[in-house]
Amino acid sequence: MALPLRDTLITGDRVVLVPPRRSDYDEWASLRTASRAYLERWEPLWPGDAHSKADWARRLKVWTAAWKEGRAYVFLIRRMSDNALIGGISLTHVRPWPASSASLGYWLGQEFEGHGYMRDTVSLICDWAFARLALWRIEAGTLAENNRSRNVLEAAGFEEEGYARAYLEIAGERRDHVLFGLVRPQNQS
Repeated sequence: MALPLRDTLITGDRVVLVPPRRSDYDEWASLRTASRAYLERWEPLWPGDAHSKADWARRLKVWTAAWKEGRAYVFLIRRMSDNALIGGISLTHVRPWPASSASLGYWLGQEFEGHGYMRDTVSLICDWAFARLALWRIEAGTLAENNRSRNVLEAAGFEEEGYARAYLEIAGERRDHVLFGLVRPQNQS
């Protein structure tokens, strides 16, 4: 059963997660461009037209289709105090029963690092995924040297589960990742 796209908001004390809309383009492009040097080392190679309106339109089309099919849920992260766009988070590779699992990915604009926003966001989306999507397991991978990401995952209750060689292409190279998992607490059954 697909969840309503436009009616979905996940609200915490300091952040709110909202599905991306066409009208978010300027703010999204500005934040991603300002943080480009910081983000590129943690992400797949950016397309030649990164942050163009055409890039945004492609992304929205893919994200909306995946949402409607229940395969992925992409959100923008907004700071509650002033509605500023600060990053993004997604649940992708959503697998139905019997796996009932998904993969977690996230990014934060460089100027918003170090304030606990991503820790709050990861906890929010995991609670939502367990309750609303009836998932049992959420998986995440991070580069071994990405201590901020490791700290975020551990603070949200993720446990290190292994090491995957050549797991993802990051910055143009196949890179090894440390794998983490979070299983739904038994009291949320």
